[in-house]
Amino acid sequence: MIIARIIGTVVASQKDERLEGKKLLIVRPINLDGSDTSGYVVAVDTVGAGFHERVLVVAGSSARLAQNMKDTPVDAAVVGVIDNAAGARNRNSGGHGEKRFT
Repeated sequence: MIIARIIGTVVASQKDERLEGKKLLIVRPINLDGSDTSGYVVAVDTVGAGFHERVLVVAGSSARLAQNMKDTPVDAAVVGVIDNAAGARNRNSGGHGEKRFT
């Protein structure tokens, strides 16, 4: 799974019929400190996520296992909205304990 932030939407008037009714989101993976990385991915929304929310994204064959995605031509799917997350601090930063994601 990838932690990402929603940065936009995609509207495609002509698309594979199996994508009809699916919301397409532009998501940018984020670092553990919450800062954006470079690049982006277009993912199908399966949970009703909103703009700028932090989300969990699955890719590849896992995306096709998300709810209502069977036999759908997707490579990435948003499968969760993150309420809270904590992780180990970077050993090089000199910090101890956990760091909260922003």
